[in-house]
Amino acid sequence: MARRMWRAGNAAATWIYRRTGGRIGGRARGGSPVLLLTAPGRSSGQPHTVPVAYIERGGAYYLAATAGGQPKEPQWIRNLRATDTATIQVGSRQMPVAVEVLQGAAREAGWHDFVTTYPNFAPYEQKAGRRIAIARVTPTR
Repeated sequence: MARRMWRAGNAAATWIYRRTGGRIGGRARGGSPVLLLTAPGRSSGQPHTVPVAYIERGGAYYLAATAGGQPKEPQWIRNLRATDTATIQVGSRQMPVAVEVLQGAAREAGWHDFVTTYPNFAPYEQKAGRRIAIARVTPTR
């Protein structure tokens, strides 16, 4: 039941974001900006779109798979591990991106950026009991 409600909430947020070009739904509770990420499902290959908070650095977008501090990581990060391309929408602008799920020092630096920029992210790792995965998506055009 909770999973269905989460999906319905994401679907509604995605619809509103698209209709308003991100004017509504373009910021998360803690003030972090939000983009729409569309990636193929790792099993189905069908595109799935979810709103995700991000940090922009050097023309790339960094995404933290916090799931609000839930123990299970979000499906979108699992889908990103299975692909090397996706699409994002930032505001009203859509663009194809190259995908990289960060490891080692790059992952640590990405997570540090999130908790420094948005301190409300800091408790998520402890709350979730897992390392929060960080993905870098870089526009290809």
